[in-house]
Amino acid sequence: MPTKLINQLTALALVLAATSVLFACSAEAPVIRDVGPEPDLPPPDESLLPTVNIAPAIGWSEGGTPLAAEGLEVNAFAAGLDHPRWLYRLPNGDILVAESNAPQRSGEDQGLREWIAGKIMSKAGAGVPSADRITLLRDTSQDGTADLQTVFLEGLHSPFGMYLHGDQLLVANTDALLSFDYTVGATSLSGPGSVIAELPAGPINQHWTRNVIGVPGTDEVLVTVGSNSNIAENGMENEVNRAAILRISLQTGETEVFASGLRNPNGLAWQPESQVLWTTVNERDELGDNLVPDYMTSVREGAFYGWPYSYYGQNIDERVQPQDPQLVASAIAPDYALGAHTAALGLAFYEGDLLPRHYQNGAFIGQHGSWNRDTLAGYKVVFVEFDQGEPVGLPVDILTGFVNEDGDARGRPVGVIEDGQGALLVADDVGNVIWRVIPKP
Repeated sequence: MPTKLINQLTALALVLAATSVLFACSAEAPVIRDVGPEPDLPPPDESLLPTVNIAPAIGWSEGGTPLAAEGLEVNAFAAGLDHPRWLYRLPNGDILVAESNAPQRSGEDQGLREWIAGKIMSKAGAGVPSADRITLLRDTSQDGTADLQTVFLEGLHSPFGMYLHGDQLLVANTDALLSFDYTVGATSLSGPGSVIAELPAGPINQHWTRNVIGVPGTDEVLVTVGSNSNIAENGMENEVNRAAILRISLQTGETEVFASGLRNPNGLAWQPESQVLWTTVNERDELGDNLVPDYMTSVREGAFYGWPYSYYGQNIDERVQPQDPQLVASAIAPDYALGAHTAALGLAFYEGDLLPRHYQNGAFIGQHGSWNRDTLAGYKVVFVEFDQGEPVGLPVDILTGFVNEDGDARGRPVGVIEDGQGALLVADDVGNVIWRVIPKP
């Protein structure tokens, strides 16, 4: 079937999903384990009409909170934010929140498929204009709630990742890595900032989020850039330096690919025991409910992880033509599956001592939630235990209850970090809240 016709049919399917508010139902199927170090990978299940099932965003009722795991409790650290996506802790304990969403696009820049997809995503709370700012939260009384909430930086362009390097605060806009002068304790910064390096963006710019992390002992940073498509249907010429983690020199702005074949990497963190870099990655859609698992993986310099030609190592995606057999032969399978279509975004390794000891060195993951799956998946925060630098066991739910019994989304978790007291903070971009998780007294 010609690619043009396939895209037209896909667009038609999205129209039907957007206008009918009918969600897919499926017959009872065998249980597939799509999490852990060795997930099940069933045969691809392609269909003419893609499955579209999103939890409509309704927000939290007054006093409502997620459900915390046994032995833990949760409260609102800060509320009244505008689509809070990502979090960063400064050395003095201040918390920075990127209030952000996808950059606005003109109708001329959008095809029918992209326009309809945007309408569908707006039902999930992702259609609001980007606030384009960073807000500072400070808990001066150390009582677990922010008593200072103030605009720290504004006039940005779909900001996401943040990183303090010496006296320079780095902010990853969707189209550039910026640097701002920072003084300890400052409650606001001004000025346009200096551009360190341009980042891939452009008129389509699917997977717009950019995260940034420092490389210890160097003047280099690593920046995530997701693909510009699901499976390169917009052409590989639009995927240059995308589906990758880039290494950027802070002195010269020189940019090179550190690792590639990562469809949409977001979380970045150094594992405390091994000091190895890990990332969370959203895999491809429209291969069925149970393909392909999103994952977290250690990241090897120079490694290729499959996208778009293959998934989970060398499993060929026949939809991608022409193939690249030589590149596929080098594809590395990721370390740990986090469930198909769960949208695993946030990643933080726990190094504090407030939470019970078994959380030490393990990973907290914020799962934003599925859209391309009959049964909703994700919409929660999970924990994966690590032993000697490697993940062990299966994910354990930490925060749930983001979706109510009617299938509506009260919230959707994104970024996760540890605060200065050792509590877990979670950004909820539908509830517009930062949640704080601590042990029960």
